[in-house]
Amino acid sequence: MSKQRFLITAALPYANGPIHIGHLAGCHLPADIFARYRRMQGDDVLFICGTDEHGVPITIAAKKENTTPQAVADKYHELIDVSLYKFGISFDNFSRTTNQVHKDTAAEFFTHLYDKGLFIEKEEEQFFDEQNQQFLADRYIMGTCPKCGNDRAYGDQCEKCGSTLNPRDLINPRSTLSDAALVLKPTKHWYIPLDQYEAWLREWILEGHKEWKTNVYGQCKSWIDGGLQARAVTRDLDWGIPVPLADAKGKVLYVWFDAPIGYISATKEITNDWKKYWCNEDTHLIHFLGKDNIVFHCIIFPTMLKMHGGFVLPENVPANEFLNLEGDKISTSRNWAVWLHEYLEEFPEQQDVLRYVLAANAPETKDNDFTWKDFQDRNNSELVAILGNFFNRSLVLAHKFCGGRIPAHHVLFDGPLEEQLWGEVEAGKQKIEAAMAQYKIREALQEMMNVARAGNKYLTELEPWKKAKGEYYVGETEEDQLHNKYLVENCLFHCLQLSANLSILMYPFMPFTAKKMLLHFNIDKRANELLKWEHIGRKDLLSTRYIINNPVLLFKKVEDEQIAAQMEKLNQQKMASAAATAVVKEESVATEPLKAEIAFDDFAKMDLRVGTIIEAERVPKADKLLKLTVDLGFEKRTVVSGIAAHYAPEDIIGQQVTLLANLAPRKMRGVESQGMILMAEDADGKLQFMQPKDTTSNGSSVA
Repeated sequence: MSKQRFLITAALPYANGPIHIGHLAGCHLPADIFARYRRMQGDDVLFICGTDEHGVPITIAAKKENTTPQAVADKYHELIDVSLYKFGISFDNFSRTTNQVHKDTAAEFFTHLYDKGLFIEKEEEQFFDEQNQQFLADRYIMGTCPKCGNDRAYGDQCEKCGSTLNPRDLINPRSTLSDAALVLKPTKHWYIPLDQYEAWLREWILEGHKEWKTNVYGQCKSWIDGGLQARAVTRDLDWGIPVPLADAKGKVLYVWFDAPIGYISATKEITNDWKKYWCNEDTHLIHFLGKDNIVFHCIIFPTMLKMHGGFVLPENVPANEFLNLEGDKISTSRNWAVWLHEYLEEFPEQQDVLRYVLAANAPETKDNDFTWKDFQDRNNSELVAILGNFFNRSLVLAHKFCGGRIPAHHVLFDGPLEEQLWGEVEAGKQKIEAAMAQYKIREALQEMMNVARAGNKYLTELEPWKKAKGEYYVGETEEDQLHNKYLVENCLFHCLQLSANLSILMYPFMPFTAKKMLLHFNIDKRANELLKWEHIGRKDLLSTRYIINNPVLLFKKVEDEQIAAQMEKLNQQKMASAAATAVVKEESVATEPLKAEIAFDDFAKMDLRVGTIIEAERVPKADKLLKLTVDLGFEKRTVVSGIAAHYAPEDIIGQQVTLLANLAPRKMRGVESQGMILMAEDADGKLQFMQPKDTTSNGSSVA
C-alpha cells in the first residue's frame, strides 16, 4: 500500500485553565491514537495543536486572577503543554496563538480576503455596557436561551443544550461584568458572507460527505437548512490580534477567525515545506474535536479556506459528544472535573490506565459518563486480570521452565490451538484497521483486548505448568519428558511472540505500557523499528535465546481507598463551589445597587394588573418555560414565563399574580407572550410570585 500524508489536528484548548478529562476524551486522546496508528503504517503524519490564547475566556480569567491576559496565557500554556506531554500526546508541534508567526499568519489571511473584496463591511448595532463603557464580546453577555430556557446562556453558546447562539438571540440579555441591562450602539465590523457559500457548503458537505459521523453531518445539515447568515470576523476588544486596517483602531480579529488559522501557523513553525501539508490535494486533513466545535470546523473554517483559495479542505471531522463526570456535566467554573495535572501527580506512572479507560468509554456516539468506580473496575478486571495477567504469566513461566530466555519454536508441535491463536491476531489486526478507518477508537481498543483474551485462553488451555515441574518434565520415559519439554517451550514461544505482537497492537492506545513490555525483552534500542504495523502477525519478532528480564507487573490494582479519596475530593469540590455560589447570591441580594433614577411619568406608563392562572403547561423542548393562561377578568392572556424550574404546572392553577399588561408581545419558542408576570428572587435563588395579600378581583390595577 502506498504511503499517505495526514495532517491531524486536535481542537485548541483555551489557555484559561488546566486540561481535564473532558478535553482528553473529546479530542486530544482520539487524535493521538489515530496519529500514532498512522505513523506505524509508515505514513507522513503531522499532528498539530496549541493553546488558544485570545478571546474572552482569557480576559475573564485575568480579571478573576487580578493579572494580565498575557500572564494567564503564559501560565496555562505551560501547564497544558507539560500535562499533555506527560500523558503521551505525541504532537509534532504544540504551539500558541500569541506567537508572532501566528499573529503574522492570521493578519495576512485577513488581508488576503480583504484585498479580494470578499468581506462585507457594515455598521451594526451591538450590545454596549454603559456602566463599563465598552462593547461586549459574546462571552460577556448572558441571558435566557431561546431554545431551552436556560437563564445562564452566553451570547455565543448555551452550555446546557449546546446550541450556538448570537447575542441578539438571548432573552433579557445582560452584562456579566456589571449585571446591567444592555443598550445597542452602532459599530463597524467585517463579516464573512456565509450565506453566499450556502450552496457550495450544501454540495460539499450534504452531498459530498455523507460518510461523516451522524452527529457531525446532522448538525451541519441543521445549520445549512436553517439558512446561513453573515458572521463577523472582528470584535471591539483590547485583547487579540489587531485588525490590520487603518480604520480599525480598537478592533481585533474574532477568536473563531483567529484560532483555526493557528493550525496553519503551527505548521509553519516546524517546516518550511508547510504548503505540502496545507496545499496539496492528496493531504488527508482530519480535525478531531468536541461537538461544541463542529460548526466552526465544518462550516466557518472551511468557508474561510475556500474564500482564500489554495488550501485543502477537511476530509473528515470525527467529533465526539461530551464526557460527563459522576452523572454531572463537567464544569470548569464549578470545579467539577478531573484535572489531568492532578491525576498525573496522584497516579504516577499510570498514564495508560486513564488512556485506556477514556478510550474504552469514549463518547463517540452519545454523551458518556466517567466514574471512578468504572475506572477501578476497568483497571482491575481488564488491564490487570487480562492483559497484565497474560504477559506476567508468560514471563514467569519462561523464567521457570526456559531459563529466562526465548525458547525455540518447535514447529512440529504446532496444532489447531496455535492456528486459532494466530488467526485471532490477524483478525484483530484487520478489525482494528477497519475501525480506525471509521475513527471508531473504542471499537479498535476492544479488538486489541480481544487478542489479549485469546492469549490468556491459549495459555490456560495448554496448561504448560502441568507438563513441567522445576527443571524436570513430567513423563514416564525420557521420550515422554522430552515431548513435554518441547510442548512447554513451544507454548511459551507463542506466548512471548504474541506478547511482542500485543505491544505493537496496543502502542497507539497505551504507548507507555507497550514500551515497558519491550524493555522486558531487552530490545528497547530497536523498539521504534519494531513498532511498525506491518510486523503484526510475525512469529519471529523475538529471537530465540534472547534473555528476558525479570517480570515486573504492568499494572497495579486500584484499591478502594484510592477511589474513596477521589470521591471525597470531588465532594469537597462540589461543596466549595456551592458555598461560593451561595455567598455570591447572598451578596448580590444584599448589595444589589438601585437602578438608574426614573421620573414618575415613566412609572405611570406601566399597567400592572392582578390576574389568575387558569391553565399551565410546559413549553416543548424548553426546560425553563411554562405557557400560562392568565384571566384578567376582561380578557384572557397567554404568557410565557421562565419559572418551570421552580413550579410544576399543576401546582399553580388558581394562583393570583401581578402582570405587566402593556408590555409589547414577544415570541418565545414559537409562542407569543402577552405580558410579563412579576416575580421576586430570594437569597436561595427561589422565585416567588408578587401577589396581593388578599384575593382581589381579576383585572384590578396595581397602584
